[in-house]
Amino acid sequence: MWDALKCDLCGICLERCPFGDFTREQAAEQIKLLMEGKEAGILKRCVTCCACTEFCPTKADPFDLILAMLERTGSFPVNPAMVAVFDQFSGIPSSVTSGDPDKPALSLCIMEGQIPLGTLDSELFRGLTIAKGGAYFCSIGYIHLGRISPLQKNARPFVDALVGLGREIIFFHDDCYAMVHAKIRDFGLAVPFAYRHLFEYLRDYLRDHRSRITRLDMAVAYQRPCASRYTPEKDVFLDEIFTLIGVHRVPRNYDLENALCCSAAFVRVYPDLAQATQARNIDDALESGAQALVTLCPMCDRLLKRPTEARGFPKIYITDLCRMALGELPISL
Repeated sequence: MWDALKCDLCGICLERCPFGDFTREQAAEQIKLLMEGKEAGILKRCVTCCACTEFCPTKADPFDLILAMLERTGSFPVNPAMVAVFDQFSGIPSSVTSGDPDKPALSLCIMEGQIPLGTLDSELFRGLTIAKGGAYFCSIGYIHLGRISPLQKNARPFVDALVGLGREIIFFHDDCYAMVHAKIRDFGLAVPFAYRHLFEYLRDYLRDHRSRITRLDMAVAYQRPCASRYTPEKDVFLDEIFTLIGVHRVPRNYDLENALCCSAAFVRVYPDLAQATQARNIDDALESGAQALVTLCPMCDRLLKRPTEARGFPKIYITDLCRMALGELPISL
């Protein structure tokens, strides 16, 4: 949540914005205008990638300030039809398929149709209770429509649905983990259940099944989702996964704090910028010596399918990468 008391108007957040082009002084002036409730140039440049909040050295959460102003002014030129589509997500039929009583639940949000075929049949998730549908829709995606109020509106029903599962929860969707681990407290809610990110779960599974792992000896680039800006500390689990399965994460310009949005957030709003961003991102991965691009977010995976295929650059979902190491899938390069 935006905290004006933490902001010292240093300007670092927007000076580093990948889409802004502000000097530090100009950046500070942009934040000052927003703090005064005035429109600022950043509202016409923001693509909702959340980077400014991670860049902020005082943790004042400037993206929350920007997002509130985007909603108030309607500055993000999203098609109203897209908002209508999102408004229907919570109405998607929900279901819970019970698994072993001593195992956690896997929450899929509304992403079942976007994850790789066969994922849920993998030994990785055998015996887990599977929860999916509108009741488990986290609503984080609304930020990419320039909206913050739907998150607050839907937060309580979302938490209540998860509580109803009555067990530890593994979040398959990075957005859901961001909502529970970072955003829920903005709305004054507690999280009365144990939970883990998919990365932590995969790390633990691989640790417990070391004898079955065949090291992949592969160099990869990682496509970090925008929602990970809220929870960057979990990257340590990804690095442990890579170590366990013999994968090298190549150093490159657009990783970690400097990651580029896949452009799903703004591809329909600024299509030319989205195409250029995708090309810059893929060029960087290839020039860094990566043999494949590893994805976590279903939308990143879907949006980057065409441009990576056009470059002959394999794209591998993180769960499929683990399945390769476990011998469930052929190694595809």
